[in-house]
Amino acid sequence: MKNGEDATNGETGKLISEVNDIRKSIGPRSSFRNPEFLKELATKIKSTQHLCKQPIVQCFIKDVMAFDGKSRLINTKNYINKGSAGNIFSLFDSSYFPSLSLEYLTYKKLPVNNYLRQKYPSHTMPVNIEHMSKGFESRIVVALFPENHIDHLQCNDDSIFYFINKFVERHKRITQKMIGAIVSKDAFQLVRKANDAAIEKASTYWVWLHEYHHRHGDMPITEYLSIKSPKPLAGLEELRVDVSGMLVCLNDKNLPADDAALAYEFILSERLLRYAVEGIPKPNYDAVSSQVLFNYLLENGGISLQEGIIHLAPNLPHFLEMFLEEIKKIECLIHQETPEDVQKRLLDFVNKYTVFDQEINDYKHIPFFEEVKKQLNV
Repeated sequence: MKNGEDATNGETGKLISEVNDIRKSIGPRSSFRNPEFLKELATKIKSTQHLCKQPIVQCFIKDVMAFDGKSRLINTKNYINKGSAGNIFSLFDSSYFPSLSLEYLTYKKLPVNNYLRQKYPSHTMPVNIEHMSKGFESRIVVALFPENHIDHLQCNDDSIFYFINKFVERHKRITQKMIGAIVSKDAFQLVRKANDAAIEKASTYWVWLHEYHHRHGDMPITEYLSIKSPKPLAGLEELRVDVSGMLVCLNDKNLPADDAALAYEFILSERLLRYAVEGIPKPNYDAVSSQVLFNYLLENGGISLQEGIIHLAPNLPHFLEMFLEEIKKIECLIHQETPEDVQKRLLDFVNKYTVFDQEINDYKHIPFFEEVKKQLNV
């Protein structure tokens, strides 16, 4: 991955340099959806030497000149969805990716197993970033969703980008360190031995199945986003789809056996371990999901914690199936109860396996993982 300064001196480097120059004077995020601001931004972009000639930039200019605060960036997103040029350019407004504003990147698509693609259809786009503007350099920006654009809209055919080389870097920097320090040596044997290429492939399985399962079940995220938006329920939804993905890897015998086995271990290691140290001292929704998984497995016998070391039970998949079945039983009630009642049931489930601090009005991290984060400096 290269930023504007490190990129080649060719056309791409010039494009990113121009974007980064505009970013410096772009003003507060609160103005991003203001039509007058957008017209001024379009004028700045038109005055560039290289950027203004790019087809995707011309699509963006056309969209923002007509933007009324409600309209979709239809030309920009249609261009991005085609994916044929391998680049992205837009103005972004995302609370969870605060580094993003006016951005440009180039990427390389990664292959997806044909059976996986056909059996579990998804608009997921696993890619490796090749060159990027300043905002994409932030470590937390590991994905890009359609609603991150200033229109805040997502259509069913919009592509969802996952930056897989960031997944690989993050796994090596954090998860592998945790596996080596706090997990019994007989666990995660495939992940421990995996090279970068294998982790890259496992990551594509993860994100592909993740997005597929968001759109399936009794309460798919596309229809019930408002119900699942609160932090604890967003965390539970992330866990629901990842446990579903793990069970696909374990049970679908039409997938390549070695790839599926590694993907199962990889997803489990990320969801059980790495997300558990995210957001300390204030857990985000992914950290809440890890708390639920860790405490559920610990209480039911799927894992044990002995002298600071996590041990995985040989029949751990059985407990994943148990967990998923409990969530399905709650979510299927949406067909006979009000959304508010089902939401309360889901929240009660989360609260059974987490600790909510009434004084600070937020969830607390598991003390074990707070200590792990401190000791390992992850």
